[in-house]
Amino acid sequence: MIHSITPHGGVLINRIADQELQKELMDEVEDLKQIMVDKDSICDIECISTGAFSPLIGFMDQQDYRSVVQQMRLSDGTLWPIPVTLPIDEEQAAGISIGEKVALKGEGGTVYAVLTVTDKFRPDKHREARMVYRTEDIRHPGVKKLFSRPDVYLGGPIDVINRPDPGPFRQVYLTPEDTRRIFKEMGWKKVVGFQTRNPVHRAHEYIQKAALETVDGLFLHPLVGETKPDDIPADIRMKSYQVLLEHYYPVERVVLGVFPGSMRYAGPREAVYHALIRKNYGCTHFIVGRDHAGVGDYYGTYDAHQIFRQFAREELEIVPLFFEHSFYCRRCEGMATFKTCPHPESDHLTLSGTRVRRMLKSGKTLPPEFTRPEVAQILLESFSQKPR
Repeated sequence: MIHSITPHGGVLINRIADQELQKELMDEVEDLKQIMVDKDSICDIECISTGAFSPLIGFMDQQDYRSVVQQMRLSDGTLWPIPVTLPIDEEQAAGISIGEKVALKGEGGTVYAVLTVTDKFRPDKHREARMVYRTEDIRHPGVKKLFSRPDVYLGGPIDVINRPDPGPFRQVYLTPEDTRRIFKEMGWKKVVGFQTRNPVHRAHEYIQKAALETVDGLFLHPLVGETKPDDIPADIRMKSYQVLLEHYYPVERVVLGVFPGSMRYAGPREAVYHALIRKNYGCTHFIVGRDHAGVGDYYGTYDAHQIFRQFAREELEIVPLFFEHSFYCRRCEGMATFKTCPHPESDHLTLSGTRVRRMLKSGKTLPPEFTRPEVAQILLESFSQKPR
């Protein structure tokens, strides 16, 4: 019998309205108050609807929100480290009552979901910033977004009427139900998930393949929701993943799918959040690398490893695989980590994201020791097409 890991909380949530409910809700929508939601909220709606955020059935009420901010747990004790909230402006909030249904729509006018309001509250954003991001510095992209969004949160379950258009990601826009079925069909008992918001370079490839030595399959799961402006666009990243898989990975042992969520840049907490999400997608193992989901110098290099020690293996279920910083060593003539390489750092080739972007902007090809030539070419072409 093929093993299938239990979704977080015990049940894979599905908040996508069936045909009958969809028709019923569409008939109601014109009479409901309309709330314009931003792209981050649309990402969250999608993740709630498909069960990626199981056990969440909607946006957090005040009780769950406070518990998550303070203790990294929902009010019932279930582990969950990141608040999932719906901010709206004060003027709109004043006209909304508890128990009321409201329509959530995007800038283009598409109504994505109907929210049944169970709570309306004003959060302590300063506390949220300190606890979740470990800083109130608005130079931190997560904190900046937190303070730039409206100041009242609505909580309650959602029913989804329309899902976002997957656009160029249609073929790899897999739900947790899809991936669980695929892993079962492929006969995989152990599946390792890999989260990324960057092109896969040689260091990533090294740790993915090291993990692949101990499991049946790799789920390469790049994030394609909202990221900070200087991150490489998702469509370019996707081209780099596809060419890499085509030339350097065993096709029968890798599944590529996109994660439609947005980045929080919450470092250690987000590492746990990313692991639980991949558990919902059916992964039994999850790679946690150096400074996972970090940004700048806000988190320690291996803080994302340390945080997992706070939780019992039984409640996580998914097994975190911790990897050291990896690099190309000129004297070893291959990829290595500080655990395996005896040579000084002067022999190690490492490039920061800033330096990579600087090289690409100046028309320089990234070295093959850092990334595969096919990936380097895609990145170089994408930067050459940008206005200088």
